Amino acid sequence: MIVFRWGVSLLMLVTGVAGVAMFCAGPRESGQRIVLTGSSTLAPLMVELGRAFEVQHPQIRVDVQTGGSSRGITDARRGVADLGMVSRSLKSEESDLQPFLVARDGICFIVHGDNPVRQISTEQVRAIYTGEVRNWQDVGGPASPLVVVHKAAGRSTQELFLQYFQLSPGDVRADVIIGDNEQGIKTVAGNRAAIGYVSIGTAAYHISHGAPIRALPLDGIPATVEAVSAGRYPLVRELNLVCRGQPSEPVAQFLRFVQSSASGPIIEEQYFVPATD
Repeated sequence: MIVFRWGVSLLMLVTGVAGVAMFCAGPRESGQRIVLTGSSTLAPLMVELGRAFEVQHPQIRVDVQTGGSSRGITDARRGVADLGMVSRSLKSEESDLQPFLVARDGICFIVHGDNPVRQISTEQVRAIYTGEVRNWQDVGGPASPLVVVHKAAGRSTQELFLQYFQLSPGDVRADVIIGDNEQGIKTVAGNRAAIGYVSIGTAAYHISHGAPIRALPLDGIPATVEAVSAGRYPLVRELNLVCRGQPSEPVAQFLRFVQSSASGPIIEEQYFVPATD
């Protein structure tokens, strides 16, 4: 399998498979292996960090697999993965796991590039996702029915969305349910009437590479990496690696690398905010 920047997510979109494995390097005949599973937001970043780490430690292979933050939590607890990727802070009931902060990210609302709507408010988001508003003209757009794109259960992006906007899962009236951020980007880019919410880092990357989408300011605050870094954007989250118990020496080496200043440029290239900022 050939993997490139966001390549696994593209493969997932093409194949429709939600749990594709990403390999930071080809198989080795001998050596140690570190397995990461979980958040699709973190996965492309960990692929790049894994590649850089493998250059320094050629005897260690870093394998990255997606599946959502819930999978990362479960696999780390069961010992199926050395590290779980979790794109949120740990909950009180997850105190059996040890978090390692890698970066920060925000969650933004995206629309098609042809949509004239230029910003959105908390009240409008609640009205759209509860079905109170079903037409774009009610929020300053064209006379067109809304297509509401929502995240599947088990995704930390969905959990944070519900928490921030004080909604329960049963409150949401969605037209399309998606898994990872890449599916959200593809859905909105292909439908002028759609609105969805995704990682700011993911959106920024695709916008910079010509995707026909726009990230809407939330309550007047731009949905940008710079706003996240400055502490201005309201809907921000941690991107963590988690493990159960004491990490092995190879895993500890990898954690030291991803939390070091050397990882900062790679994190910034992926449009996230390094934890060291």
